[in-house]
Amino acid sequence: MKAFRATGSFKTGKFTWQKYSIEVAAIDEAGAAEKVMSDLGSRHKLKRTEIKIDELKALKADEIQNLTVQYLAGGAQ
Repeated sequence: MKAFRATGSFKTGKFTWQKYSIEVAAIDEAGAAEKVMSDLGSRHKLKRTEIKIDELKALKADEIQNLTVQYLAGGAQ
């Protein structure tokens, strides 16, 4: 698995958007985008149209901050 960092925003009210940055472990970019949509949608009761992903970046082992993602990506010692 690879580690990805997704940044973007999601809708919190009629006219307000909340920024986010999430690290996920996935096989490819499509899987990472799916994981982000799934997590945010279930956590905040959002539809996929209410979630924007501005950037999806692959991370190197030394850039990963989340320990769970680091373990899943195989970078944990």
